[in-house]
Amino acid sequence: MQAGIRLADEQGLAAASMGGLAKELGVGTMTLYTYVPSKDELLDLMVDQVLVERELPGPGASRPDDWRAQVEIYSQQTRAMFQQHLWMSQVSTIRPPVGPGMLAGREYLLSAVMGLGLSATETNTAALAITTYVDSAAHLEAESRLVERATGQTNDAWWYERNDLWETYFDVDRHPTMTAIWHANGYESTAADSYRYGLDRLLDGIEAMKPL
Repeated sequence: MQAGIRLADEQGLAAASMGGLAKELGVGTMTLYTYVPSKDELLDLMVDQVLVERELPGPGASRPDDWRAQVEIYSQQTRAMFQQHLWMSQVSTIRPPVGPGMLAGREYLLSAVMGLGLSATETNTAALAITTYVDSAAHLEAESRLVERATGQTNDAWWYERNDLWETYFDVDRHPTMTAIWHANGYESTAADSYRYGLDRLLDGIEAMKPL
């Protein structure tokens, strides 16, 4: 499993095939199948191990008292995990592996929100909303770095090549709002600014649901 993660980190997810892993370990491919039945199961094991690496505080462990500070730990650890393992952005999370890593993440966020005094349904819904926002943003950040690595071109350079779109083809009459924001210098925010704004407003909304 660790060898598969290392291969995916260094050479991309495709390199972590059963054949590639067998070669890395110095064993026959059929020998590997006696330990891991399929590539899908290997990937599940790799993904859940990476989720475990976030080391989110478990029950009884020391953590901040403030629930937003607890969510911030989840945010930071999850984004760092995706940046360390860029191939995670190529893995579907529709049906995640139900293992220690996934369960630890769910338990942690549920416990963070639980103290707000919301109903059980609202607590679960709020935790899922946080997971959706943080994980989706982390996924996109990792995918962006993968594209830069594959093309050798930064996103800024890619946009710079398309300056003609704005200078020659952009129709201000059909896009009055975009034009107004441009003239008001509204496009100066960074991706990090947008992420921070979105997470803060999401948590504001959840906090506003607290019973009086």
